[in-house]
Amino acid sequence: MHADVIVVGAGPTGLTLAAELALAGVRPLVLERQPRRREVPKAGGLGGQILELLRYRGLLERFEAACTGPRPAPRFPFGGVHLDFTAFADPPMHALPLPQQQLERVLEERVAELGIDIRRGHQVVGVTQDDAAVTVEVDGPDGAYRATARHLVGCDGARSRVRDRAGIGFPGTTYPEVNRLAQVALPDTVTVRDDGGLDVPGEGTVSPGFTRTDGGLFGIGASPASRVVSLYTIEDETTEYDDDVPMTVAELQDSVHRVLGLRLPVGEPLRLSRFTFQARQAERHRAGRIFLAGDAAHLFPATGIAINAGMLDAVNLAWKLAADVHGWAPPGLLDTYHDERQAAGARAMLHSQAQVALRRGHDPAAEALRELFQELLLDEQPLRRMGALVAGTDIRYSMPSAHPHALAGTFAPDLALHTDQGTTSVAELLHPACPVLLDLAGRDDLREAAGDWGQRLDVHTAKTDQRPADVLLIRPDAHIAWAAAVDEPADTAAPALREALTTWLGAP
Repeated sequence: MHADVIVVGAGPTGLTLAAELALAGVRPLVLERQPRRREVPKAGGLGGQILELLRYRGLLERFEAACTGPRPAPRFPFGGVHLDFTAFADPPMHALPLPQQQLERVLEERVAELGIDIRRGHQVVGVTQDDAAVTVEVDGPDGAYRATARHLVGCDGARSRVRDRAGIGFPGTTYPEVNRLAQVALPDTVTVRDDGGLDVPGEGTVSPGFTRTDGGLFGIGASPASRVVSLYTIEDETTEYDDDVPMTVAELQDSVHRVLGLRLPVGEPLRLSRFTFQARQAERHRAGRIFLAGDAAHLFPATGIAINAGMLDAVNLAWKLAADVHGWAPPGLLDTYHDERQAAGARAMLHSQAQVALRRGHDPAAEALRELFQELLLDEQPLRRMGALVAGTDIRYSMPSAHPHALAGTFAPDLALHTDQGTTSVAELLHPACPVLLDLAGRDDLREAAGDWGQRLDVHTAKTDQRPADVLLIRPDAHIAWAAAVDEPADTAAPALREALTTWLGAP
């Protein structure tokens, strides 16, 4: 059996990668060891830059429709304090509450529409590669078999067999703590106060936000308008739990009791999850024809990061693999996946490990640090900076150019575009996941310079109300590869454009 690309793992990262490959005209084979979608709750939703990327694919409304509850106010935990964007008309960070089981269901529907083969109950037990292909040994429901592909991507999680078989190191730290996260309904006997705290009959008062005790950390997110609250505990603990054994309401209540010293009555659970934190990043995202993405490539010691990072890994990698499969990938293109996503992972690791320092300190100095940090977040500029950092919207990839435009390497802004056919937007142009040359200034000279790449490039001419550049070269992952400054002369802009096209789309 032969495929263009073998994807190992059918979680959010693997399914996103498969869909992006299919959009680029590549035949992926998805192998998943679990016989069916896991029902044990894991991630609770999407947040950050991936929401914009889904909108740029025309898919965000589909994910929003799958949500079972209202979108929460833009207020996010950060190492025992909060990033509160509720006062902003344009918050730098958004979240979409969508339990991982439902997220995977939506992604599975998408890949089914694209005709992608997902083989469940098929476990990869061996991986070899040579100059021409990767070969996997697979144990399937009907016995063992082999499959080959031009490339293989390990999206198989923290205990990645693909990573091990490729000989890629995964250094880092496992923190001796257990985190429990839940969304539960409260019985009528518990009163939700106006400040978000709780009055528990016979037990006392639960303060809003985070409470730190000798037993650990407790957090609550509650609203008087709803009987559903979010609960969070962290305890120092070295117990190793089986990820396939779900957390129970009794386990949650026992944890709350150990931390707060009170018995909190709860009703029907909407979500119960338990996890440990690790800070690890693969030494390489690539070993020959083998690539890593998602949790196989990085683990972050904070919530709300992993799925955003993993799905963005997939979007960054897919079009580059497709270029190689179709035979026009320029030298070094596949290496840019490691360079770009390793840097993005390091940025996420920076703020997630900062969260560890904020939340794990118990002495007066740590309390002073948290108090000072929260005080800094009362000012708009540092609060917006932190929001962009957590959302991953501050990522700027390095673009090879002697004099790069200020937009080069950034996520393309969603400009409103006026054309002879009507109004459109940058987001709509990127629905097909193709490279785009966007002429905003009627630059016939630059469109002509790009003519030799016509089969690999969608060329559009439009006007916009506030023109940030004359021409934008936008990669399929929505990052700007090159831009011509307003009124930049043709004798400098045209050669620079041709160089950028050669760098990203290969020889003309």
